[in-house]
Amino acid sequence: MAALKFAGMDDTDSEDELPPGWEERSTKDGWVYYASHDEMKTQWEHPKTGKKKRCAGDLPYGWEQETDEKGQMIYVDHINKRTTYFDPRQAFTVEDVVLKPKRYDGNTAALEILQGRDFSDKVVLITGGNSGIGLETARSFALHGAHVILACRNLSRASKAASLIQQEWHKARVEAMMCDLASLRSVREFTESYKARKLPLHILVCNAAVCTQPWILTEDGLESTFQICHLGHFLLVQGLEDVLRRSAPARVVVVTSESHRFTDLLDSCAKVDLALLSPQKKEYWSMLAYNRAKLCNILFSNELHRRLSPHGVTANAVHPGNMMYTSIHRSWWLMTFLFSLARPFTKSMEQHFGRFVFLCSSLEIQGGSKAPSLVALRECSSAAVAPARRRVDGCRRTLKAPRAQSNRARPPRCTVPWHRSWRG
Repeated sequence: MAALKFAGMDDTDSEDELPPGWEERSTKDGWVYYASHDEMKTQWEHPKTGKKKRCAGDLPYGWEQETDEKGQMIYVDHINKRTTYFDPRQAFTVEDVVLKPKRYDGNTAALEILQGRDFSDKVVLITGGNSGIGLETARSFALHGAHVILACRNLSRASKAASLIQQEWHKARVEAMMCDLASLRSVREFTESYKARKLPLHILVCNAAVCTQPWILTEDGLESTFQICHLGHFLLVQGLEDVLRRSAPARVVVVTSESHRFTDLLDSCAKVDLALLSPQKKEYWSMLAYNRAKLCNILFSNELHRRLSPHGVTANAVHPGNMMYTSIHRSWWLMTFLFSLARPFTKSMEQHFGRFVFLCSSLEIQGGSKAPSLVALRECSSAAVAPARRRVDGCRRTLKAPRAQSNRARPPRCTVPWHRSWRG
């Protein structure tokens, strides 16, 4: 205390309170440093405690870092329409210690999972992204800087969805491209158009699906539920496989369903019956066709992960949630009625698509052969498929996610110049 008194630092009540003439600032990447206006110097250590600090995460939702005409760093709050020189992250500084990875559950919202994440260097492709969980997932990534592409069969609705996201944040990078999964020709044209743009692809979300619709054949002569839910996505991933490899670490997220447990692809001789995938009209039942397509999604996801994980591409399947109210059940009034009755007792849309965001952004399951294929993500944790399903494909499965490794970089030497004009 005598040394502090001699240095003029004993006139504060709190240990973390700065002495007179000192100011707390932060760098662009979130490291806190301290500037002395009397001695005109900067340092990383707190002048009283000697501790180093850093900002916890990225800027809060709605904030953006910019530079004014004088070259000074400013912070813009787009929600409240205000500007300040004070870094809002400094209100949530933490000591320079190793932090344990966060744990999430089925009640975690997507924006909570993405808090502090920057996806400005990522390209995200979402099929069926003009409504439901596809739209909400696109919105979450776009508001965190990602370049989002909505691959939809209805281009006008997709463009409208992109405009809604851009109205929320004018710098959001969202665009729509035509891709009709009910047409294999359209899927091939889409993959060729995408590769012609020379864009990388870091996250591919196979989300589009139909359910409870009458028996219809596509222009390719296949039953529509099977082709839209599975075969179209199969061809899409196959066409973009080389792009995913070049963009590694990358990941493919396939939307499946718990209903895969209530069907099978085996005949009486315990062999895969391919005739069940695209049945005739007299043998068709909409829910059974949907269940089979979702089982195919899981088998495809596991085999895709086995083949591409050595190249840095992770494939995962996700169950979005039970009785989730979206437009997928619009083809049958009875299902719409049942979903409406269950809606007050189910989770919110934000909680449902939090699972998507977890799979697309979690560092615990990022690329490489050591990252497992989660055959069905449920409550933000892995879940096994039914035993009979494991015998069908014989894929290698590891259901326990590895621990996240910390690659946290140390701060560089404090060489930030002192400047009186920066003083707030």
